[in-house]
Amino acid sequence: MLKCAIIGTGGMANVHATQLGAIEDVEVTCACDIDSDRVRTFAEKHSIPHTYTDYDEMLKSGDFEAISVVTPDSTHAVLTLNAIEAGKHVLCEKPLATNADDAVTMAEAAQKAGVINMVNFSYRNSSAWQRACEMIDSGDLGRIYHFQAHYLQSWLSSADWGDWKTNPHWLWRLSKGHGSHGALGDIGVHILDFATAPIGHLKSVFCLLKTFDKAPEHRIGDYLLDANDSAMVTLECENGAIGNLAITRWATGHKNSLSLSIHGDRAALRLDLDKSYEMLELCRLAPDGTTQPWESIYCGKTPSIYQRFVQSIQSGVQEQPDFARGAEVQKALDLCQASCESKKMLSV
Repeated sequence: MLKCAIIGTGGMANVHATQLGAIEDVEVTCACDIDSDRVRTFAEKHSIPHTYTDYDEMLKSGDFEAISVVTPDSTHAVLTLNAIEAGKHVLCEKPLATNADDAVTMAEAAQKAGVINMVNFSYRNSSAWQRACEMIDSGDLGRIYHFQAHYLQSWLSSADWGDWKTNPHWLWRLSKGHGSHGALGDIGVHILDFATAPIGHLKSVFCLLKTFDKAPEHRIGDYLLDANDSAMVTLECENGAIGNLAITRWATGHKNSLSLSIHGDRAALRLDLDKSYEMLELCRLAPDGTTQPWESIYCGKTPSIYQRFVQSIQSGVQEQPDFARGAEVQKALDLCQASCESKKMLSV
Protein backbone atom coordinates (compact mmCIF):
# COMPACT_ATOMS: atom_id res chain seq x y z
CA MET A 1 0.00 0.00 0.00
CA LEU A 2 1.42 3.37 -1.09
CA LYS A 3 0.59 6.04 1.46
CA CYS A 4 0.14 9.62 0.21
CA ALA A 5 -0.32 13.03 1.81
CA ILE A 6 -1.86 16.24 0.50
CA ILE A 7 -0.83 19.74 1.53
CA GLY A 8 -3.30 22.48 0.71
CA THR A 9 -6.98 21.52 0.91
CA GLY A 10 -8.66 24.04 -1.40
CA GLY A 11 -10.72 23.25 -4.49
CA MET A 12 -8.09 21.44 -6.59
CA ALA A 13 -7.05 19.28 -3.64
CA ASN A 14 -10.39 17.49 -3.93
CA VAL A 15 -9.37 16.27 -7.38
CA HIS A 16 -6.04 15.01 -6.04
CA ALA A 17 -7.72 13.19 -3.14
CA THR A 18 -10.36 11.61 -5.37
CA GLN A 19 -7.95 10.56 -8.10
CA LEU A 20 -5.27 9.17 -5.79
CA GLY A 21 -7.84 7.47 -3.56
CA ALA A 22 -9.34 5.67 -6.56
CA ILE A 23 -6.05 3.96 -7.47
CA GLU A 24 -5.63 0.40 -6.25
CA ASP A 25 -3.10 -0.04 -3.44
CA VAL A 26 -3.00 3.71 -2.73
CA GLU A 27 -4.23 5.34 0.47
CA VAL A 28 -4.33 9.07 1.28
CA THR A 29 -3.37 9.04 4.95
CA CYS A 30 -2.57 12.69 5.75
CA ALA A 31 -3.85 16.16 4.91
CA CYS A 32 -2.37 19.51 5.92
CA ASP A 33 -3.64 23.08 5.77
CA ILE A 34 -3.10 26.19 7.86
CA ASP A 35 -6.92 26.45 8.20
CA SER A 36 -7.88 23.86 10.81
CA ASP A 37 -11.60 23.87 9.94
CA ARG A 38 -10.91 23.48 6.24
CA VAL A 39 -8.49 20.58 6.63
CA ARG A 40 -10.85 18.82 9.05
CA THR A 41 -13.78 19.15 6.64
CA PHE A 42 -11.60 18.01 3.75
CA ALA A 43 -10.37 14.96 5.66
CA GLU A 44 -13.88 13.94 6.65
CA LYS A 45 -15.06 14.25 3.05
CA HIS A 46 -12.28 12.00 1.74
CA SER A 47 -11.94 9.66 4.75
CA ILE A 48 -8.37 10.78 5.50
CA PRO A 49 -7.36 9.64 9.00
CA HIS A 50 -4.71 12.22 9.94
CA THR A 51 -4.84 16.03 9.73
CA TYR A 52 -2.20 18.66 10.40
CA THR A 53 -1.91 22.43 10.46
CA ASP A 54 1.88 22.27 10.79
CA TYR A 55 3.67 21.04 7.66
CA ASP A 56 6.94 20.21 9.42
CA GLU A 57 5.02 18.10 11.92
CA MET A 58 3.38 16.15 9.09
CA LEU A 59 6.73 15.55 7.38
CA LYS A 60 8.20 14.24 10.62
CA SER A 61 5.27 11.86 11.17
CA GLY A 62 6.65 9.52 8.50
CA ASP A 63 3.19 8.10 7.77
CA PHE A 64 3.43 8.53 3.99
CA GLU A 65 5.88 8.06 1.11
CA ALA A 66 4.50 10.55 -1.44
CA ILE A 67 2.91 13.98 -1.30
CA SER A 68 0.73 16.19 -3.50
CA VAL A 69 1.52 19.90 -3.21
CA VAL A 70 -1.72 21.77 -3.92
CA THR A 71 -0.99 25.14 -2.30
CA PRO A 72 -0.74 28.68 -3.77
CA ASP A 73 1.92 29.00 -6.48
CA SER A 74 4.31 31.08 -4.39
CA THR A 75 4.66 28.28 -1.81
CA HIS A 76 5.40 25.41 -4.23
CA ALA A 77 9.18 25.78 -4.09
CA VAL A 78 9.74 25.83 -0.34
CA LEU A 79 7.17 23.11 0.44
CA THR A 80 8.44 20.83 -2.33
CA LEU A 81 12.09 21.28 -1.37
CA ASN A 82 11.25 20.39 2.23
CA ALA A 83 9.41 17.27 1.06
CA ILE A 84 12.35 16.23 -1.12
CA GLU A 85 14.73 16.73 1.80
CA ALA A 86 12.48 14.40 3.80
CA GLY A 87 12.80 11.76 1.05
CA LYS A 88 9.22 12.06 -0.23
CA HIS A 89 8.10 11.58 -3.83
CA VAL A 90 6.31 14.74 -5.00
CA LEU A 91 3.45 15.55 -7.36
CA CYS A 92 3.31 19.35 -7.57
CA GLU A 93 0.54 21.46 -9.02
CA LYS A 94 1.38 23.70 -11.95
CA PRO A 95 3.21 26.00 -12.28
CA LEU A 96 6.15 24.25 -10.67
CA ALA A 97 7.39 27.58 -9.26
CA THR A 98 6.95 31.30 -9.82
CA ASN A 99 10.35 31.77 -11.47
CA ALA A 100 12.81 29.68 -13.43
CA ASP A 101 15.59 29.77 -10.81
CA ASP A 102 13.35 28.15 -8.18
CA ALA A 103 12.04 25.62 -10.71
CA VAL A 104 15.56 24.58 -11.70
CA THR A 105 16.55 24.25 -8.03
CA MET A 106 13.54 21.98 -7.45
CA ALA A 107 14.37 19.82 -10.47
CA GLU A 108 18.00 19.46 -9.46
CA ALA A 109 17.09 18.64 -5.84
CA ALA A 110 14.64 15.93 -6.91
CA GLN A 111 17.17 14.36 -9.26
CA LYS A 112 19.90 14.39 -6.62
CA ALA A 113 17.60 12.85 -4.01
CA GLY A 114 16.41 10.16 -6.42
CA VAL A 115 12.71 10.76 -5.70
CA ILE A 116 9.93 10.55 -8.28
CA ASN A 117 8.80 14.05 -9.26
CA MET A 118 5.96 15.17 -11.52
CA VAL A 119 4.09 18.37 -12.39
CA ASN A 120 0.32 18.26 -12.80
CA PHE A 121 0.05 19.30 -16.45
CA SER A 122 -3.41 17.76 -16.45
CA TYR A 123 -4.21 18.07 -20.16
CA ARG A 124 -1.65 15.38 -20.84
CA ASN A 125 -4.48 13.11 -19.69
CA SER A 126 -5.76 13.33 -23.27
CA SER A 127 -5.04 10.11 -25.16
CA ALA A 128 -5.37 12.10 -28.41
CA TRP A 129 -2.48 14.31 -27.28
CA GLN A 130 -0.43 11.27 -26.28
CA ARG A 131 -1.03 9.76 -29.74
CA ALA A 132 -0.04 13.05 -31.40
CA CYS A 133 3.31 12.94 -29.58
CA GLU A 134 3.89 9.35 -30.72
CA MET A 135 3.07 10.18 -34.34
CA ILE A 136 5.43 13.14 -34.42
CA ASP A 137 8.22 11.14 -32.75
CA SER A 138 7.83 8.37 -35.32
CA GLY A 139 7.98 10.82 -38.23
CA ASP A 140 4.39 10.27 -39.42
CA LEU A 141 3.93 14.01 -39.96
CA GLY A 142 7.37 14.48 -41.53
CA ARG A 143 9.16 17.74 -40.83
CA ILE A 144 7.08 20.05 -38.63
CA TYR A 145 6.72 23.58 -39.98
CA HIS A 146 3.84 25.23 -38.16
CA PHE A 147 1.65 24.83 -35.08
CA GLN A 148 -1.06 26.85 -33.42
CA ALA A 149 -3.01 26.49 -30.22
CA HIS A 150 -5.44 28.34 -28.02
CA TYR A 151 -6.65 28.26 -24.46
CA LEU A 152 -9.83 30.31 -24.22
CA GLN A 153 -11.88 31.06 -21.10
CA SER A 154 -14.80 33.44 -20.63
CA TRP A 155 -15.14 33.97 -16.90
CA LEU A 156 -14.40 37.70 -17.23
CA SER A 157 -17.12 38.20 -19.86
CA SER A 158 -19.77 35.73 -18.69
CA ALA A 159 -21.45 34.50 -15.52
CA ASP A 160 -20.75 30.84 -16.28
CA TRP A 161 -18.14 30.63 -13.53
CA GLY A 162 -19.97 32.92 -11.10
CA ASP A 163 -19.56 36.64 -10.35
CA TRP A 164 -15.80 37.27 -10.31
CA LYS A 165 -16.32 40.86 -9.12
CA THR A 166 -17.53 39.69 -5.69
CA ASN A 167 -15.61 36.43 -5.23
CA PRO A 168 -12.07 36.35 -3.76
CA HIS A 169 -11.56 32.95 -5.44
CA TRP A 170 -11.47 34.79 -8.76
CA LEU A 171 -10.31 38.25 -7.71
CA TRP A 172 -6.90 37.06 -6.50
CA ARG A 173 -6.25 35.69 -10.01
CA LEU A 174 -6.43 39.26 -11.33
CA SER A 175 -4.01 40.78 -8.83
CA LYS A 176 -0.21 40.58 -8.88
CA GLY A 177 -0.12 41.61 -5.23
CA HIS A 178 -2.09 38.49 -4.33
CA GLY A 179 0.34 36.20 -6.13
CA SER A 180 -1.22 36.02 -9.59
CA HIS A 181 0.76 35.91 -12.84
CA GLY A 182 -2.44 36.45 -14.77
CA ALA A 183 -3.83 34.38 -17.59
CA LEU A 184 -0.28 33.65 -18.75
CA GLY A 185 0.70 32.04 -15.46
CA ASP A 186 -2.64 30.35 -14.80
CA ILE A 187 -3.62 28.81 -18.15
CA GLY A 188 -0.65 29.83 -20.32
CA VAL A 189 1.47 27.33 -18.41
CA HIS A 190 -0.84 24.57 -19.65
CA ILE A 191 -0.87 25.59 -23.31
CA LEU A 192 2.90 26.13 -23.40
CA ASP A 193 3.43 22.54 -22.29
CA PHE A 194 0.58 21.17 -24.40
CA ALA A 195 1.68 22.86 -27.63
CA THR A 196 5.46 22.54 -27.44
CA ALA A 197 6.11 19.14 -25.82
CA PRO A 198 5.12 17.23 -28.99
CA ILE A 199 7.39 19.38 -31.17
CA GLY A 200 10.59 19.99 -29.24
CA HIS A 201 12.66 22.48 -27.32
CA LEU A 202 12.07 26.20 -27.77
CA LYS A 203 14.58 28.52 -29.40
CA SER A 204 12.93 31.94 -29.04
CA VAL A 205 9.81 33.65 -27.68
CA PHE A 206 7.88 36.84 -28.37
CA CYS A 207 4.90 37.79 -26.22
CA LEU A 208 2.27 40.51 -25.93
CA LEU A 209 0.36 40.73 -22.65
CA LYS A 210 -2.78 42.81 -22.14
CA THR A 211 -4.61 43.91 -19.01
CA PHE A 212 -8.03 45.43 -19.68
CA ASP A 213 -9.89 48.00 -17.58
CA LYS A 214 -12.32 46.15 -15.33
CA ALA A 215 -13.14 48.49 -12.43
CA PRO A 216 -12.75 52.14 -11.37
CA GLU A 217 -9.08 52.86 -10.72
CA HIS A 218 -8.41 49.18 -11.54
CA ARG A 219 -9.34 48.11 -8.02
CA ILE A 220 -12.03 46.13 -6.20
CA GLY A 221 -11.56 46.30 -2.43
CA ASP A 222 -8.07 45.07 -1.54
CA TYR A 223 -7.48 43.72 -5.05
CA LEU A 224 -5.53 45.82 -7.55
CA LEU A 225 -6.54 44.31 -10.90
CA ASP A 226 -3.15 44.54 -12.59
CA ALA A 227 -2.45 40.95 -13.73
CA ASN A 228 -2.70 40.16 -17.45
CA ASP A 229 -6.03 39.00 -18.87
CA SER A 230 -4.82 37.93 -22.32
CA ALA A 231 -1.61 36.87 -24.03
CA MET A 232 -0.47 36.34 -27.60
CA VAL A 233 2.73 34.32 -27.92
CA THR A 234 4.88 33.62 -30.98
CA LEU A 235 7.34 30.75 -30.68
CA GLU A 236 10.25 29.32 -32.64
CA CYS A 237 11.48 25.81 -31.89
CA GLU A 238 15.00 24.45 -32.25
CA ASN A 239 13.87 22.29 -35.18
CA GLY A 240 12.75 25.39 -37.08
CA ALA A 241 9.00 25.07 -36.54
CA ILE A 242 7.14 28.25 -35.65
CA GLY A 243 3.81 28.66 -33.92
CA ASN A 244 1.47 30.95 -32.09
CA LEU A 245 -0.60 30.67 -28.93
CA ALA A 246 -3.75 32.61 -27.99
CA ILE A 247 -4.54 32.81 -24.27
CA THR A 248 -7.42 34.80 -22.77
CA ARG A 249 -10.12 35.04 -20.13
CA TRP A 250 -12.29 37.23 -22.39
CA ALA A 251 -13.30 34.59 -24.97
CA THR A 252 -17.08 34.89 -24.89
CA GLY A 253 -18.57 31.58 -26.02
CA HIS A 254 -15.68 29.49 -24.70
CA LYS A 255 -16.11 28.43 -21.09
CA ASN A 256 -12.84 26.47 -21.05
CA SER A 257 -11.54 25.57 -24.51
CA LEU A 258 -8.18 24.12 -25.51
CA SER A 259 -7.17 23.11 -29.04
CA LEU A 260 -3.97 22.35 -30.97
CA SER A 261 -3.08 21.85 -34.64
CA ILE A 262 0.32 20.77 -35.98
CA HIS A 263 1.36 20.81 -39.64
CA GLY A 264 4.17 18.79 -41.24
CA ASP A 265 5.22 18.07 -44.81
CA ARG A 266 3.62 14.60 -44.79
CA ALA A 267 0.51 15.13 -42.68
CA ALA A 268 -1.27 17.42 -40.24
CA LEU A 269 -3.20 16.74 -37.06
CA ARG A 270 -5.56 18.61 -34.82
CA LEU A 271 -7.32 18.00 -31.55
CA ASP A 272 -10.01 19.92 -29.70
CA LEU A 273 -10.56 19.00 -26.07
CA ASP A 274 -13.99 20.65 -26.15
CA LYS A 275 -15.03 17.85 -28.46
CA SER A 276 -13.08 14.92 -27.05
CA TYR A 277 -9.98 13.94 -25.09
CA GLU A 278 -9.78 10.70 -27.07
CA MET A 279 -10.40 11.80 -30.68
CA LEU A 280 -7.60 12.95 -32.99
CA GLU A 281 -8.14 14.31 -36.50
CA LEU A 282 -5.50 13.52 -39.13
CA CYS A 283 -4.99 14.75 -42.68
CA ARG A 284 -2.40 12.95 -44.85
CA LEU A 285 -0.88 13.77 -48.20
CA ALA A 286 -1.29 11.14 -50.96
CA PRO A 287 1.81 9.88 -52.86
CA ASP A 288 1.04 12.44 -55.59
CA GLY A 289 1.02 15.24 -53.01
CA THR A 290 -2.72 15.85 -53.01
CA THR A 291 -4.54 16.47 -49.72
CA GLN A 292 -6.62 13.56 -48.44
CA PRO A 293 -9.84 14.05 -46.45
CA TRP A 294 -9.49 14.58 -42.71
CA GLU A 295 -10.05 11.35 -40.78
CA SER A 296 -10.97 10.85 -37.14
CA ILE A 297 -8.92 8.47 -35.01
CA TYR A 298 -10.18 7.18 -31.67
CA CYS A 299 -7.19 6.88 -29.32
CA GLY A 300 -8.70 4.98 -26.41
CA LYS A 301 -7.84 5.82 -22.80
CA THR A 302 -4.53 6.83 -21.26
CA PRO A 303 -3.36 6.70 -17.63
CA SER A 304 -3.91 9.94 -15.72
CA ILE A 305 -1.09 12.01 -14.27
CA TYR A 306 -1.99 10.54 -10.87
CA GLN A 307 -1.79 6.98 -12.16
CA ARG A 308 1.53 7.64 -13.89
CA PHE A 309 2.89 9.21 -10.70
CA VAL A 310 2.01 6.10 -8.72
CA GLN A 311 3.33 3.79 -11.46
CA SER A 312 6.63 5.69 -11.44
CA ILE A 313 6.98 5.21 -7.70
CA GLN A 314 6.16 1.51 -7.95
CA SER A 315 8.51 0.88 -10.88
CA GLY A 316 11.26 3.32 -9.95
CA VAL A 317 11.20 4.66 -13.51
CA GLN A 318 10.65 8.42 -13.80
CA GLU A 319 7.78 9.31 -16.15
CA GLN A 320 6.82 12.64 -17.70
CA PRO A 321 6.11 15.44 -17.04
CA ASP A 322 8.90 15.68 -14.48
CA PHE A 323 10.28 18.73 -12.67
CA ALA A 324 12.85 19.26 -15.43
CA ARG A 325 9.96 19.75 -17.85
CA GLY A 326 8.25 22.03 -15.34
CA ALA A 327 11.42 24.13 -15.16
CA GLU A 328 11.62 24.27 -18.95
CA VAL A 329 8.06 25.61 -19.14
CA GLN A 330 8.77 28.08 -16.32
CA LYS A 331 11.74 29.45 -18.27
CA ALA A 332 9.39 30.05 -21.21
CA LEU A 333 6.89 31.83 -18.94
CA ASP A 334 9.62 34.09 -17.57
CA LEU A 335 10.76 34.89 -21.11
CA CYS A 336 7.19 35.74 -22.14
CA GLN A 337 7.03 38.35 -19.39
CA ALA A 338 10.48 39.73 -20.26
CA SER A 339 9.64 39.79 -23.96
CA CYS A 340 6.52 41.85 -23.36
CA GLU A 341 8.44 44.32 -21.23
CA SER A 342 11.28 44.67 -23.76
CA LYS A 343 9.04 44.38 -26.86
CA LYS A 344 11.63 41.99 -28.31
CA MET A 345 11.85 38.34 -29.30
CA LEU A 346 14.12 36.67 -26.75
CA SER A 347 16.26 33.56 -27.03
CA VAL A 348 15.63 30.67 -24.67
